Amino acid sequence: MQLKQYYIYIAWVISIIATVGSLFFSEILHFTPCKLCWFSRILMYPLSIILGVAAYYNDNRVKIYVLPLSLLGIALSIFHYLDQKTSLIRSLSHCSESVPCNGMYINWLGFITIPFLALCAFVLISLFLFMAKEK
Repeated sequence: MQLKQYYIYIAWVISIIATVGSLFFSEILHFTPCKLCWFSRILMYPLSIILGVAAYYNDNRVKIYVLPLSLLGIALSIFHYLDQKTSLIRSLSHCSESVPCNGMYINWLGFITIPFLALCAFVLISLFLFMAKEK
């Protein structure tokens, strides 16, 4: 049994966990998403559907559709994380005063924030898609 044939499924499960996690933070814990969090959600939520359909049909061609979204998500998450943790790019961020993008609802172990979790999800999805078996 080759594990490579399941990489699309694993990427799909990661996208589902990220989607449910973001909904848990906003709908259960009542964390109001900032503008950059919304953009991250715009990139992640479709992955749950697209990867689910691709996993069902065992379609590895989905890479050409998903990788651009995932790679953009990586760039956005890095930008958001740097906005939270450093003052280098704070002037580039255009978030509202009521929900600042540099605010941290969680800060586990001093470095794990919501943008960091999104970054991990986007990176894992991209890695599994790069490694997925070609037909």
